[in-house]
Amino acid sequence: MKEKIQRDIFDYFSKNGIENFIGVPDSTMKYFIEQGLEQKKILITTKEEEAIGIGAGFCISKSPTIIFMQNAGFGNSISTITSLIQLYEIPLIFLIGWRGYKKNDAPEHLGFGKIQNQLLKILDIPFKIMSENEWKSICDWSLHNLHKNNSCALIIKREHE
Repeated sequence: MKEKIQRDIFDYFSKNGIENFIGVPDSTMKYFIEQGLEQKKILITTKEEEAIGIGAGFCISKSPTIIFMQNAGFGNSISTITSLIQLYEIPLIFLIGWRGYKKNDAPEHLGFGKIQNQLLKILDIPFKIMSENEWKSICDWSLHNLHKNNSCALIIKREHE
């Protein structure tokens, strides 16, 4: 996704009530993260589960939060999502970098890239794949879910440099 659009997405969320941006860096969304760092609105964690725990605390205190991560980290955090976020109905927006959706990606990304969207469906987490043409309506969809007290996921495809 182009640099300008990633920066615009960050600014759009920031201007529309998202107070916390927490996660593990992923090059898929490097400009999104860079925009947040420049504005001193990003909290970097060492593990996805740590980001989710911190985000849950913010949400419980009525402070809307986005958790960003790559898809392998999403896989690592499934237990935390099911036993904390879903069990206690804590609304979060997950921003997930989709590595392995192309056949020419690094071999370690291909396996999880194939099953990522199926896992989201199994976990009953509604999701949309971000596009450069429809990013604003997709962001609005995620904010609407959040206001209805529902978690959801936004997927950003990994583009190769």
